[in-house]
Amino acid sequence: MARRGKKKGRPVSGWVVLDKPVGMGSTEAVSKIKWLFQAEKAGHAGTLDPLASGMLPIALGEATKTVPYVQDGAKVYRFAVAWGEERSTDDLEGPVTNTSDRRPAEAEVRALLPKYTGIIMQTPPQFSAIKIAGERAYDLARDGETVDIPAREIEIGRLDLLEHNGDRSVFEVECGKGTYVRSLARDMGRDLGCFGHIAELRRVEVEPFTAEDFVTVAELEAARFGGKTDESAEETEAATDFSAIDALLVDTAAALDCLPQVAVSDDAATKIRLGNPVIIRGRDAPVEAEEACATARGKLVAIGAIEQGMFKPKRVFAG
Repeated sequence: MARRGKKKGRPVSGWVVLDKPVGMGSTEAVSKIKWLFQAEKAGHAGTLDPLASGMLPIALGEATKTVPYVQDGAKVYRFAVAWGEERSTDDLEGPVTNTSDRRPAEAEVRALLPKYTGIIMQTPPQFSAIKIAGERAYDLARDGETVDIPAREIEIGRLDLLEHNGDRSVFEVECGKGTYVRSLARDMGRDLGCFGHIAELRRVEVEPFTAEDFVTVAELEAARFGGKTDESAEETEAATDFSAIDALLVDTAAALDCLPQVAVSDDAATKIRLGNPVIIRGRDAPVEAEEACATARGKLVAIGAIEQGMFKPKRVFAG
C-alpha cells in the first residue's frame, strides 16, 4: 500500500478578505495568499474578474469548509457604465459590437431602476463560466460561437444611481448569488436605446464581510516579511514567525453568522468532533434547526442539525 505524502504547508485556518487589485485573477490571488501564509489549503468564495477590483474572500485550511455559506451571501458592487457602446464581453476587454450616439438623461436612468430591482430574469454574458453542453460559455465564445444561454432568476436587493454625467453613470447594487453585473450594464443600455458596458467594477461587500475586513496584498507582504518585499526577503520567507500575518486573518466562524450558534462544553465538543450527537443544554437553546453551528470557548466545533434538542454533526472542524 502506497504511503501518503506529507502535507505541504502550515495547518493555518481563517479568512483573508482580500482587496484584490485590477489585473489580478482570482486563481492567481489564491495562489499568492496560500504562498504568503504557507498554508496547506486555500480556496476563494466567488470569482472576481481580473478587470474588477475589491472583495475576494479567500479561505485557508478549515475555513474552506465554510466557503458555500459565503458564496450564498449577498454581495454589493459599485460599478460604472459607459453609455454608447456594447462590447462582446460586456466590459472593457472585448471589441465593440454595437454603438449609438444617444445618451440617456438622468431621469431616464432613474426611471429604469425599478425594473431591475427584486426578483428578475437575467441572461448571463456570452463570456461567462456558465456551462453549455458541458463546456464553459467563455470557451465557446472565444472560439467564435454565439451560444444560447437561458435566462435565470436572480434577486436584486437594491440598485442605486450614485452619479450621472451623460456619457457615464455610476451605480451601487446589492444582489444575490448568480448575478452578473455585466449583464445589468448590457440590458440597461439596450432598454435605454443607447447600449452600454462596464467601465469600472468594484465589489465592496460579500456577506458577512464588510470593507472593515479588507486587507491588501501590500499589507500582507509587509506583515510576512517585516516590511521587506524584495527578493532577499522572499528567499528567507521569514519562516520562523507568522504571528504578524496570522493576526490579519478573520476567524473561520465569521462565515457562519447566518446560522444559529450553540455553545457546548469541552466534553461535548470532543464527542461532536468524533461524529457523535450531543444533547443541547440551556434555556435558550433551539430545539429544532436544519443547520446550526456548535462552538466551544468561542471556537468553531461543527456544523450540524438540531433535532429534538440534540445536535447532530455533519461537518466537524479541528480543535
